[in-house]
Amino acid sequence: MTDKIKLFEQKQIRTHWDAESEEWYFSVVDVVGVLTEQVSPRNASTYWAVLKKRLKQEGADELLTNCKQLKMVSTDGKMRLTDVANTRQLLRIIQSIPSPKAEPFKLWLAEVGNQRLEEIADPEKAILRGADYYRAKGYTEGWINQRLQSIEMRKELTDEWKARGIEEEKDYAILTNEMTKAWSGLTVKEYKQLKGLKKENLRDNMTNIELVLNMLAEVSTTAISKAREPKTFAENKSVANEGGKIAHTARKNLEKQIGQTVISPLNASDKPALEIQGDYELLEE
Repeated sequence: MTDKIKLFEQKQIRTHWDAESEEWYFSVVDVVGVLTEQVSPRNASTYWAVLKKRLKQEGADELLTNCKQLKMVSTDGKMRLTDVANTRQLLRIIQSIPSPKAEPFKLWLAEVGNQRLEEIADPEKAILRGADYYRAKGYTEGWINQRLQSIEMRKELTDEWKARGIEEEKDYAILTNEMTKAWSGLTVKEYKQLKGLKKENLRDNMTNIELVLNMLAEVSTTAISKAREPKTFAENKSVANEGGKIAHTARKNLEKQIGQTVISPLNASDKPALEIQGDYELLEE
């Protein structure tokens, strides 16, 4: 199952794609929040709780019973269970929400489903849509090219981890943290603090040089893992560290050549700057 963030009128809707059933599942709270223009996730949750009672009174017990819960990233950055609905279920819920955005949202749902079918038939379309997403956000073409490559490298690494029995989100986070610290000298949390980030995606705030080094760490980790076939979590962690160290060596060699660190405090608040060498602090002699 794949996590995604979809945008409706610039509002984020958390989604999951279930490959087995070939269905999208949408966070009901997110949808309710958008359609009723709630000011916070808490208000949206309250509205949904009231709406569920009304749906039950309308005889929609089967609908509510069939709606499942899935773990999604919440506003505090943690994976938490939330009510989700497939397209058919969501359309029924929308019918009970008095909102001028209901019809446009129905059209949006249809387009999301159509796009996914197109991407399955032609994966290149998914890449092009990803580029359009970053382009709309104001990123430069050079940076976008690096970012799309990094997404592919990350997928290959997570696929390899899955093949080695890594399934829990917390384990992915631990391995990523080990690899990141090995090449950058910073944990993911420290790296985000350097860039002034909270819940934002770290890679979306990396310079093109940082992205390349992070990709090198991921590609190296993937290659080493395939060669060694680690059996335990501890062995996978060791491989992640070694993959990160390869990128660390490349980073140090580059820094010696340019005379400054490539670990940058720049973030996506200045997107054009991410494609060039920013105001890095000079390395001490």
